[in-house]
Amino acid sequence: MPYILGRRAARAGPAPADGVPAFIDGAAVLAVSQAVIQPLGHNPNLSPAAQGIINTASTVTLAALPVGLAVAIMRYRLYEIDRIISRTLAYAIVTGLLVGVYAGLVLLATEVLSVKSPVAVAVATLVAAALFSPLRSRVQRIVDRRFNRARYDADQMVAAFAARLKDSVDLAAVQADLADAVQRALEPAHIYLWTNDR
Repeated sequence: MPYILGRRAARAGPAPADGVPAFIDGAAVLAVSQAVIQPLGHNPNLSPAAQGIINTASTVTLAALPVGLAVAIMRYRLYEIDRIISRTLAYAIVTGLLVGVYAGLVLLATEVLSVKSPVAVAVATLVAAALFSPLRSRVQRIVDRRFNRARYDADQMVAAFAARLKDSVDLAAVQADLADAVQRALEPAHIYLWTNDR
């Protein structure tokens, strides 16, 4: 884990790298406090009040790691939480749909059609496996279109520009189309286009 965090911090530049200490600080607080509290908590000579205080302190210090991670995510955008949420949502929807398809096919084959062999379950498994990739890509596009609109629109503009570029041979038209695509996708204050006129 420290190796992965170090590589991520080195590649990401200064802003996300600032979030790594927040995560490491939370892990250090958790480790040190648990190393101190756990031996005290197993002492049979403690009064119930002292045992309650130690248990409360142990529970409170368990929150140090999630708090450090939350600071790293929210303040420094360390783990690109929007992408994680998008992927999690897409895979949860795909999993639910595939479980429904699988259960429906198994019930259809075993209860309605009265096929009592393992072949029905195997066919349902193969159908669910075959549906995974196309269903995942379609659901990911829908989730991106709904929750990550700017990236989806930019991807669509780049794809449309590439399609128009295949059919265009006029340099002035390509330059104007490129400037228009950049303006709509990125909305810069100024656009300069350098070409090599040979």
